[in-house]
Amino acid sequence: MQSFKLCMLAALSTGLIACGGDGSRGPQGLQGEQGLQGPQGEMGQQAPVATEGKALDLTILHMNDHHSHIAAETFGYDVSSLGLSTKLSDDSAITSVSVTYGGFPLLVSLFDTLGAQSNNVLKLHSGDAVTGTLYYSLFKGRADAEMMNQVCFDAFALGNHEFDDGDSGLANFLNSLNSTACETPALAANVVPGATSAVKEGYLQPYTIVERDGQQIGIIGIDIAGKTKNSSSPDADTQFLDETTTAQKYIDELTALGVNKIVLMTHYQYTSDLVLAAALNGVDVIVGGDSHTLLGDSTFSDLGFNPVADYPAVVADSTGSTVCVVQAWEYAHMLGKLDVSFDANGKVTACSGHPYMPISNTFEYEDSDGSTLSLKGNDVTRVAAKLTAEDEIVIAQEDATTAALLAVFDQDVDVLKQTVIGTNATDLCLSRVPGDSRSSLCDSSATYERGSDISNVVAKAFLKVSPTADIAIQNGGGVRVDLAAGDVTIADAFTLLPFSNTLVILDMTGQQIINVLEDALANFLDNGGSNGSYPYASGLRYNVDASQSKGSRISNIEVNPQVDGDWVALDTAATYRVVTNNFIASGQDGYDTFQEPYDAGEFEDTFTEYAQGFIDYVEDLTEAGQEVGKLPASEYSTQLFIDTNGCNHTTGAGCEMK
Repeated sequence: MQSFKLCMLAALSTGLIACGGDGSRGPQGLQGEQGLQGPQGEMGQQAPVATEGKALDLTILHMNDHHSHIAAETFGYDVSSLGLSTKLSDDSAITSVSVTYGGFPLLVSLFDTLGAQSNNVLKLHSGDAVTGTLYYSLFKGRADAEMMNQVCFDAFALGNHEFDDGDSGLANFLNSLNSTACETPALAANVVPGATSAVKEGYLQPYTIVERDGQQIGIIGIDIAGKTKNSSSPDADTQFLDETTTAQKYIDELTALGVNKIVLMTHYQYTSDLVLAAALNGVDVIVGGDSHTLLGDSTFSDLGFNPVADYPAVVADSTGSTVCVVQAWEYAHMLGKLDVSFDANGKVTACSGHPYMPISNTFEYEDSDGSTLSLKGNDVTRVAAKLTAEDEIVIAQEDATTAALLAVFDQDVDVLKQTVIGTNATDLCLSRVPGDSRSSLCDSSATYERGSDISNVVAKAFLKVSPTADIAIQNGGGVRVDLAAGDVTIADAFTLLPFSNTLVILDMTGQQIINVLEDALANFLDNGGSNGSYPYASGLRYNVDASQSKGSRISNIEVNPQVDGDWVALDTAATYRVVTNNFIASGQDGYDTFQEPYDAGEFEDTFTEYAQGFIDYVEDLTEAGQEVGKLPASEYSTQLFIDTNGCNHTTGAGCEMK
């Protein structure tokens, strides 16, 4: 697709100038309060003036956190009770089938279908469109943008991962997103680009105003401030303002313009959205993201997923007025449909709805000889009827145009997917903090005692491909997925480690290493950062007590350089060589102690991308006739974990009985 031509801002102080559908600038937006510039109007038109209020029924179709998961995925479904007529070749019953769900070809079709059922529709995406799969590793957001343009969202709110390749990477993604007539506004009210930022001019707006049935609707975007600054890679001078203060500022500005129906798009986590709603005055709907929260009923738990609350949450703002709060899980698995009724004064009188998960009507099963076959005839009907007995699960047909676009990207992706580099002996489960529910393969009990299997393996991989290093440290959030048993491909490595990071080596004293670990824990326990900062290591092990204050959380620290000898107590005065990724080495994700030597240039850059480091490790194992697999318990970096409530995950001491 032709790249979007960035329009120049005119040397005027009366307001932002909007881009028209042909890539040229449209008329100026309205002047905001206190000398602030108003946003562009819809499709490059001047922001509308206040209209006479009347009741409005609005449908909001929304998604969030698709993280470059643009293709459909599958889940297993128990069919043992359905009495299928089809038998395995050994004449035994089929007990499970694979169900294809989500992905943009199905989602685009569902967006179109649901949109056609309502008169007044908004289509919204609440951030973290990019980073997470090989589609991003290869195409750096272009594939995501082209998929999103098939939906043609009315607004997109920035998430923290939009900054993973800096402000320039964000600009490239937004150029692709604005390469069609959709020209989806990128909303980020609390983001202030730095002086040399690639998105300083013409890319970001605090809000946009759209019109439905003659009524104006203000849509404000809010990004999660601390997490984006500390856990992604924005330019150093790009600022992230307080979420609550900024949201109220622009709610007030919209209200002053006569807009009395206000939607807040947040990438701020579900529980934070509930707190935010209670603190604000004048917001009607919050459409959120970041926490990957599944809202819904037992329909999803019956499928093995874990909804945390009903959809929608109906809460009160600071004045007691109704606020509807929603989120739509993750990875393009579903979209949310929220129906909101407003009175003539813009007050919410009712809200309802639920998420929709689109599935294909092709159900596959593994035959007794290991081959994969598809159900036929009445058995398809029987399985489909059972799955769609509740409204939340719907059969959808792929949108042909979207499927064709995806196929073009798949040609390059498939080349890498077919390259096997080794074998994994057993499922390696993902978690960030010991016992969380991050894994899609394993129950939380699998990582309850010592944390992530795969993150420990990744740390060891980095250590082993860096023979001059003594220990390795890796942030949990830099490892993105489980690693299933079976063949390991290059694609698996890039999906596991999708960021543009390289391995670097720093000389650190034992005390500095302790400080690094304490920094990492404080990032999310004290500073509001991501729990992805939780530290994993190789050649280094320790006890963690999250119930203590900073400086007292790490104890019993031992080292075993290159995991090639005996474990001995860490010498606080000795110097060790530490391999890590350049992201946390630069002080990101709260790893402050790394930053001083890194900024001073006191590090060795291996120029090895961290995904490539894992590939090299797997290939070395394969050459030696070995498999990837779970490490011995003695090599797990977290040897003992006490959570914030004082519960010892090893002994059970201090844990509440359930």
